[in-house]
Amino acid sequence: MENSVKSRDWKQVLGQAIKAVSLGREVLLNYFGNLEHIEEKFQAGLVSEADKESERVIADHLKKNFPDIEFLGEESYAAGAKVQWASAGSRGRWILDPLDGTTNYIHRFPIFCISLGLEIDGKIQLAVIDVPMLKETYTAIRGQGAFVNGRPLRVSKTEKFKDALLATGFVAEHEHVIAEQLQIFDSIVRQCRGVRRPGAAAYDLAQVARGVFDGYWERNIQPWDAAAGILLVEEAGGVVTTYRGDEYTPYKNSIIAGNKFVVNELQQRIQPIIKNETN
Repeated sequence: MENSVKSRDWKQVLGQAIKAVSLGREVLLNYFGNLEHIEEKFQAGLVSEADKESERVIADHLKKNFPDIEFLGEESYAAGAKVQWASAGSRGRWILDPLDGTTNYIHRFPIFCISLGLEIDGKIQLAVIDVPMLKETYTAIRGQGAFVNGRPLRVSKTEKFKDALLATGFVAEHEHVIAEQLQIFDSIVRQCRGVRRPGAAAYDLAQVARGVFDGYWERNIQPWDAAAGILLVEEAGGVVTTYRGDEYTPYKNSIIAGNKFVVNELQQRIQPIIKNETN
């Protein structure tokens, strides 16, 4: 399988990625409503045995089939795995969130995902987002479109901000970040049709790609939260930038995604508010 990555046999690589994620899905469904061990990570939310076991089975499958590709997972990183916080270069890196929406999951709110992206030379080349309770699997290969359960995705065509349905999230662990986010929220919520907060960034981005949400913004999401979703949005005809309007990579700390009209409007409303450290 190593050779298939180097020769860009992307359908074969995608098949193995989907298989890996399906193993994680089985873990999450088995633990749903049956958790026994829940911990709180310092400034990083909650974690359960479901997160850890999902990451283990997915990582094992990927490492077996792609031994030369680096791996960055939320739980192994939290446990002290050493990973350079920048592009992996031509070697490539799997970027995994084994359970995006852990708080939802723990409270049995059925919106949670597995998010898996493959980054090579700073670009996400392949993406899988699985939403177990909705039986939806979102996939994308760079240059080949984005799909949900095999059906093509397109971002919305909404041009007027007053007609836009948006999504966002909040990071409550950092007071200065939540203060900035609330100020941004206050400047936007009165100007659009509505704002939703499902609680899983990968799901938000998948819904932008699907055309359900016209736009999405958030601060301080991690690489594993957005890696897969940004490719879905781009392959569905959308735009993904930072708050400052720069090209977004998984190693930036702010994100705006949507169709080009809504992204432009969000940038105009957000940029006067953001602090110097926001990139």
